[in-house]
Amino acid sequence: MPGSSRLPVSLRDTFNAHRGTPKGQLAVLNMEVLRNVVFILFLLRWTRILFYQLKGRGIFGSLSDLYIAVRRYLYGVFLRLPGVRTKVQTQVSESILKLERKLVPSGPGIERITTLPSQGWSEEEVRKKLHALAEMEHTRWEDGRVSGAVYHGGDELIRLQTEAFGKFTVSNPIHPDVFPGVRKMEAEVVAMVLSLFSAPVDAVGVTTSGGTESILMACLSARNKAYAERGVTEPEMILPETAHTAFRKAGEYFKIKVHLVACKAPSYKVHLPSVSRLINPNTVLLVGSAPNFPHGIIDDITGLSKLAHKKRLPLHVDCCLGSFIIPLLPKAGFDFEPFDFRLKGVTSISCDTHKYGFAPKGNSTVLYRSDAYRKYQYFISPDWSGGVYASPSIAGSRPGALIAGCWASLMSQGEDGYVKACHAIVGGMKRIETALREHPALNADLKVVGRPLVSVVAFLSDTLDIYDVADAMAHKGWHLNALQNPPAIHVAVTLPIVAVVDRLVADLVECVEEVKEQERRRIAEGKGAKGAVKGDTAALYGVAGSLPNKSVVVDLAKGFLDTLYKV
Repeated sequence: MPGSSRLPVSLRDTFNAHRGTPKGQLAVLNMEVLRNVVFILFLLRWTRILFYQLKGRGIFGSLSDLYIAVRRYLYGVFLRLPGVRTKVQTQVSESILKLERKLVPSGPGIERITTLPSQGWSEEEVRKKLHALAEMEHTRWEDGRVSGAVYHGGDELIRLQTEAFGKFTVSNPIHPDVFPGVRKMEAEVVAMVLSLFSAPVDAVGVTTSGGTESILMACLSARNKAYAERGVTEPEMILPETAHTAFRKAGEYFKIKVHLVACKAPSYKVHLPSVSRLINPNTVLLVGSAPNFPHGIIDDITGLSKLAHKKRLPLHVDCCLGSFIIPLLPKAGFDFEPFDFRLKGVTSISCDTHKYGFAPKGNSTVLYRSDAYRKYQYFISPDWSGGVYASPSIAGSRPGALIAGCWASLMSQGEDGYVKACHAIVGGMKRIETALREHPALNADLKVVGRPLVSVVAFLSDTLDIYDVADAMAHKGWHLNALQNPPAIHVAVTLPIVAVVDRLVADLVECVEEVKEQERRRIAEGKGAKGAVKGDTAALYGVAGSLPNKSVVVDLAKGFLDTLYKV
């Protein structure tokens, strides 16, 4: 028949004739067996995936995940509709332009340098320009008005760091024979930090460029170890939803599936039964924070340690923020919770020396219980035409001057200096926490998140838009950290903040009263909260929290990153 897909008569007869022979029957049988084997393997794979999905999330949790995924997809389709897409892109462009006007200086008198000067400037010209750049209008971290960001150890320490930097400006640890002093200092920095975290005698570590690289290295090590020793090709890791986003970055970079576990009120610690249910043969790493960045809460590291040890899995404890504060809490006279290598399930720790170690920015460490873990983060190329190449972390060349600055900071401060700083910083945090819990103008509207023990205190509100409070504090010159899920604000106390805690609390009282008065005025005028003109923080996080699909927020963030490189 015309258009028929059937075989021609002669070929069909030949095929049927061969099927009747022993060879033909064997071929047909082999094809049937192969097809059945492929089908069974396919069925087993998806049955296994479904089993561990239900084991980890349960029926209702899985249905919730499915609902969220479908809702996110459908909203994404809606945002791509022609009329909607044009309107959204226009609003995103307007927001990015507003951000650009705020971040990129413009107007008469603004000099833009886009090419090399035809003749080099004199030293005096360079110094003059550097001074002008340093004095550009900015949030006054020097006056203690910035949460975290600048972990200042004092002007004398900065002068010492600058001197150390000058002596080792050209040094590069990739050439230890050329710069033996840098190699020695780096090894000693690692050894000193290991001792601070109660490491066993065979513990090891590596310096890195910051907390993110330390976390990336710990995740890479766990992934590679699982592949080499257990043959895991689809790695997964389990972390609290409050864990630093660098773990999610590691998941994207190294193709590790990330499972997030809720940290619910009132403790805001990771929920251990949920962690246990999510463990499967593909799990390569468990994670805990000491403390976490958003709320300053220490996860139940003891419980995670027992679980990791029982399941024979690596456990990484992120102490980047806790750094030189959390291990010294007992010596400074404060409450603490177990978190370090004294717990036998803890296999790696990240610690930022450039936070409360007061080292120059660009310094961190990743520590391992033994070389059985560290060796998996190394990169070694034995057959490169340029020679045998080996590097301990992501970077090849590294600034030896930063290592020298870090070493000088640790040696200058000593344990007594860090204990003194711990006492001042945690004491400052507790003064803020006490005000939030007990001040009559604050405790009715603001709630402290969990039980903070280190340097960060976070607070939220059931009665006010907390982002309006953040914007009001910004108008008074404060730069505090806005959080989401749930909406909140946190203060990461540093030595500059310690000196102005009373001013911070007084301004917070005024801002809460201002926001309450604005709410009363809106209600009296019949506008409600929706009629309010929102500030930058409230506008951004209000949008981010309300959208089931975050693609608009991603576009805004990309625009922000692009703006950083505009002259």
